Amino acid sequence: MSKTALIFIDVETTGTRATRDRITEIAALKVVNGEVIDRWSSLINPECKVPAQISQLTGIRDDMLSDAPRFAHIAQSLREWLGDSQLVAHNARFDYSFLRNEFKRVGQDYRAQLICTLRMSRRFAPQERQHNLKALLSRYGITPVRHHRAGDDVDALWSLWQAWQAEHSAETWLTLLEEERRHRTLPAHLNSAQLEALPSTPGVYLLYGHNRLPLYVGKSINLRSRVLGHFQRDHQDDKEMRLAQQVQHIEWEETAGDLGAQLREAQLVKTLMPIMNRQLRRQGKLTTWHWPEGVYQPELLSGNALSQPHQGKLFGLFRNAREAKSALRSIAEEQQLCPQVLGLEKGKGRCFANQLGKCRGACNGQEPLAEHTQRSQTALQQLQVNVWPWPGSIAIEERPAGNAKPAWHVVRQWCYLGSAASLAQAKQLVDTPSIFDVDSYRILNRFLRYPEQYGLTVTPLG
Repeated sequence: MSKTALIFIDVETTGTRATRDRITEIAALKVVNGEVIDRWSSLINPECKVPAQISQLTGIRDDMLSDAPRFAHIAQSLREWLGDSQLVAHNARFDYSFLRNEFKRVGQDYRAQLICTLRMSRRFAPQERQHNLKALLSRYGITPVRHHRAGDDVDALWSLWQAWQAEHSAETWLTLLEEERRHRTLPAHLNSAQLEALPSTPGVYLLYGHNRLPLYVGKSINLRSRVLGHFQRDHQDDKEMRLAQQVQHIEWEETAGDLGAQLREAQLVKTLMPIMNRQLRRQGKLTTWHWPEGVYQPELLSGNALSQPHQGKLFGLFRNAREAKSALRSIAEEQQLCPQVLGLEKGKGRCFANQLGKCRGACNGQEPLAEHTQRSQTALQQLQVNVWPWPGSIAIEERPAGNAKPAWHVVRQWCYLGSAASLAQAKQLVDTPSIFDVDSYRILNRFLRYPEQYGLTVTPLG
């Protein structure tokens, strides 16, 4: 063994969010050449209340912490004690993230190399289903005094480490440690072999948790870089930490380029409903303002109107009728339009806004209705939704750089119908049932505004 110290460490906390929750207890053992040479242990005043469910789990109560030192008071001595040693912990990035954030709060940038015993256990015994510390201790006949107390857990972890060493030759053990260090930034529950095959090409990726629960769907022009990036920011981003703690499986699909990746991501999110894609999941019953030709006020239609041909103009995409009316009312107030003529208020004759000098009088003949309609539509121009400019479906050819294979994305009335490897196959998708999706609309509207800029070719399919 190297003479470099290993520090076995465990922390108890007020919760699971490293950027917000605080440490309540730290225990650590300093090991050199297989011998414990020093111990560090202390309760920590978190400067906040300990949630009841956490107290029930750990046994650590507020009254036990009132006289304990705050982290700021022990930060310097702990930092000196830790030195440049490698940290050994079960689910190491969890403990490490809390340490990094506590040191950050006192102005110190603490960094250390990690050895994760959870990840090591998965490598040692891939056939086993349970790799939490309690299950491992039971498997090796190690009985801790208490679970979820830092001092007892770190002692138990050291016992587990010794049991593992006894199972392997010195050479094999060193090889296993080196393998662990090579993957120290990866999630503990994720097989590192899955990540090694990730390509540096455009596409979508799917992260799954226990029992293949969809956690997150993402897209990138460089799949490898994007996926690995998730696991390098977990100490400073609570969402990334939750993802790293839960992810157990990854899948991906390569695409011809950025357009294909974005369309496929939006489609998969709506289909799989992953728990961490909240923004793209929010579809709801969209509404839009439709202003038919020859009338003086707009009408509210379902957002599905965009997938159907319409006479007149469409303005805005809103989550509900209340939001749509609020937007129109704000524009009416700003431009001195008549809420009564626009259909926002009921009544006849002079409206209340006109009595207050906030309407130019379309309601009582002071302003011609034709002029009011023109002013209204001009004011709404900022919200205008582009109508579908083709008579039927189109195929958008996306040809990547190099020798990668192109793709043809089939679209009808702003609805994405799917992608194909050839134009002939694309034509077979034109009768695919479609549902309007606002995210796909926004993606397509952006790319089709200047297709040449993105290297796209549009072919009408009729």
